[in-house]
Amino acid sequence: MTRVAVVDIGTNSTRLLVAEPDDGTLRELARESIVTRLGEGVDATGRLGDAPQARVLEALDGFREVMDAHGATVRTVVMTSAVRDAANGAEFADQVRERYGLTGRTLSGDEEARLSFLGATSSRPGDVPLLVIDIGGGSTEMVEGAGGEVEFHVSTQVGVVRHTERFLHSDPPAPGELDALARAAREEIEASVPEDVRDRVQAAVAVAGTATQLAAIDLELEPYDSSRVEGHRLSRERLDALRDRLAAVPLAERRRITGLDPARAPTIVAGVTILLQVVGAFGLGGVEVSERDILWGVALDST
Repeated sequence: MTRVAVVDIGTNSTRLLVAEPDDGTLRELARESIVTRLGEGVDATGRLGDAPQARVLEALDGFREVMDAHGATVRTVVMTSAVRDAANGAEFADQVRERYGLTGRTLSGDEEARLSFLGATSSRPGDVPLLVIDIGGGSTEMVEGAGGEVEFHVSTQVGVVRHTERFLHSDPPAPGELDALARAAREEIEASVPEDVRDRVQAAVAVAGTATQLAAIDLELEPYDSSRVEGHRLSRERLDALRDRLAAVPLAERRRITGLDPARAPTIVAGVTILLQVVGAFGLGGVEVSERDILWGVALDST
């Protein structure tokens, strides 16, 4: 049986999924996520730094062992915002493909939207207009569709690493910094998504690290349990409360919050603030959290 490994090299984290086909869907064999912050400094310099690249390569060294252990025969890598934005991104992508024998490419916005929507909606049939929210380190993707078909998508330059570096300079963040971040995010979201698209959306699924970490904090998970995170609902009121709690404490204390990966503590305040702005812009009461994101979509697309 074909076993598929998908590596996602994002702006904030490097992730791995190993899965095999199972009666029209997938059976997950392994999943790993390491915060590598490849996009650190890209917003200011326009280039991938040496230290962030080294962190990604170290993570990939470990992932190669996992892929080998599970006998993955199809091995794909996808690279998103930080690699697209950086002047030396193509050079780094070539190095990754050659060093680890991975096939794949830097995704266009259209491809990223299709695969994220495929992953998030694969177990959610129905014709209700649905929004998939993917908050990354350098960008936030919003994909709207129904019945498995994408009708609208946009990739905005709103991301947890980018906006932390731009706006949050105090520890803990000052109220004025949080307000400026929220205002900038809301303005870009509303400018990027037509009002008629925002009005027709009836429900939302949030994927990737910000959403899954917020679910883990809300559930006080230690250790992390993906089965409990999948499908967990976060109301706008709970998101407000989580934002207030996370923003009220300094980074050292934030790292100790139950359910939060300490490596994500520097960017989680920006993450929950951005998610709140998306929910507010679409007039939604909350979101459902899913583990089935672009990794799942690429794996389905490869089988």
